[in-house]
Amino acid sequence: MCGIFGYKGSSDAANIVLSGLKKLDYRGYDSWGIALNFGHKIFLKKDVGKISDIKKIDLPFGNISVGHTRWATTGSVSQINAHPHFSTDKSFALVQNGIVENFEELKSDLKKRGYQFKSETDTEVIVRLIESQKNKNLINAIRSAFLQLKGRNTIAVLDSKNNQIIALRNGSPLIIGTNQNDFYLSSDTLSLSGFATKYIDLDNFDMVVINNKINFFNSRTGHKINKKLKDLEISNFSSELGSYDHYMIKEIMESPKVIQNIVNSDPKNVFRLAQAIKKSKTVYLIGSGTAGNAAAQTAYYLKKYAQVSAISLVGSDAKDYYQLFSSKDLIIAPSQSGETSDVLEVLEFAKTKGVKIASLVNMPGSSMSRLSNFKFSSNSGPEICVMSTKVFVAQIVWGYLIAKTVAGDYYQAIKELQKLSESVQKYLTDPKNINQIKKTADLLLNTHDIFLLGKGQNFQIAKEGMIKLIEGTYKHAHAIPAGDLKHYAITLIEKNVFVLVLLSPDDLSDLNSAINEIRSRGGTIIGLFNQKQNNFDYCLQTPKLAETGAIFNIIPLQLLAYYLAVKLGNNVDKPRNIAKSVTVN
Repeated sequence: MCGIFGYKGSSDAANIVLSGLKKLDYRGYDSWGIALNFGHKIFLKKDVGKISDIKKIDLPFGNISVGHTRWATTGSVSQINAHPHFSTDKSFALVQNGIVENFEELKSDLKKRGYQFKSETDTEVIVRLIESQKNKNLINAIRSAFLQLKGRNTIAVLDSKNNQIIALRNGSPLIIGTNQNDFYLSSDTLSLSGFATKYIDLDNFDMVVINNKINFFNSRTGHKINKKLKDLEISNFSSELGSYDHYMIKEIMESPKVIQNIVNSDPKNVFRLAQAIKKSKTVYLIGSGTAGNAAAQTAYYLKKYAQVSAISLVGSDAKDYYQLFSSKDLIIAPSQSGETSDVLEVLEFAKTKGVKIASLVNMPGSSMSRLSNFKFSSNSGPEICVMSTKVFVAQIVWGYLIAKTVAGDYYQAIKELQKLSESVQKYLTDPKNINQIKKTADLLLNTHDIFLLGKGQNFQIAKEGMIKLIEGTYKHAHAIPAGDLKHYAITLIEKNVFVLVLLSPDDLSDLNSAINEIRSRGGTIIGLFNQKQNNFDYCLQTPKLAETGAIFNIIPLQLLAYYLAVKLGNNVDKPRNIAKSVTVN
């Protein structure tokens, strides 16, 4: 997963692309590069490191440019492997998002034909493959090369001779934005905020040529096609950091507003989906990483409140269920980007079986939305920190609302969520609570292992707390189903081992025995509950919420991961080795 941004217009192209790439660096921040065409000559700057660290780009004033921010897949993190990649004669430069699954086969053939390579990347293979298409103009050479690539790939080419950008999409996202005579291309819509007023999302095998206008073609046939512009709806969330030290804490603090947006959303689509769920034989909930936990939490709500046959699946492992999919089933897929490749593959297959699809995404115009029969937006605004916080809250709040609506309790759910929003707001603005979290972070500062215990409505929340702690602190965290403690994890409990226990009033008695088992072996209990208990060593006190208590519990866990990461001196908004939008397999 990488970020592509391009511009053709009348302004300072290189610095516009720099600004756009900074909005995309959640997609990868190993290296960056910007190519600018000026006087039919391409000027290139690229380096390892984060594009967000670059204040201004030292390139000529030109009106056309493409840039890239990289998450390394094929080839190590190095300047030579950074994009863009030049053609041999430097007449064009190319950037890519994706993985060329057959690059070794293509590279071997090209080497036999005398082509030489400077980098380790599969991207350079695309460049040489374009050069190998003899007796073809550049557009047709690009088309021919692109159709030989296997896997999900999107490319953009800066053509110096014709002062144009040629871009093609298959699998990995690409959006075209416009504002009168200025044209943009980007890997997502949110990065176009402040630049474009309208956008067009490309479908697989679409090709766009941007010069003094934009023209769209079918890359397979070369025939011109028409695409309709859509209004770019600007979020009511600011993408500026403001007075906050990090985006993560800013985005946690926006959670009450996110919940309120779900409460205030149009109920018509909620009722439509609820009816479809009632008619379905099986409802599959599919996600990866944090979205996988949101999917599993929604499955829990559907089973508990609506008695729906709901099965949660991890995107990369869902193939085991392919033979069970039928036209009587429905899939619900939450996603931040709407471009998660292993989930998209499942949805594309499910579509062929007649399965109905509902998606909840935070990115307008995403691939997942376009595949869906029921399209929902989490309406959370830009989430710039790679660790998802407010979007996860939106996903599980939405899942709770859907389940309660299926059960016939929509209006009760709205009241409960209103109360939740107010409780989260009160908690986040009370310095006493924040100080309590900071003190707990101090307790965990020098421990390597952190365990989390939960059951029922709290187990998936414990798993999400585990993810946040791993992502932010680089410590080992392990979420355990409370009932399984005595079967295996009890062997790891000893003196100075900390266990975070998530409780709700309905499971307090069940968890007390597990808590006592931990304490009897020297473990230290940090309880998340609405009141201190005698067998807690420490307590992160939460408000008295019944059905939405588990949703609330993610807030102190997110805060704990944040303050612990800060105290450890880690890069909070950009943890090592991960990116936010996983658009490659």
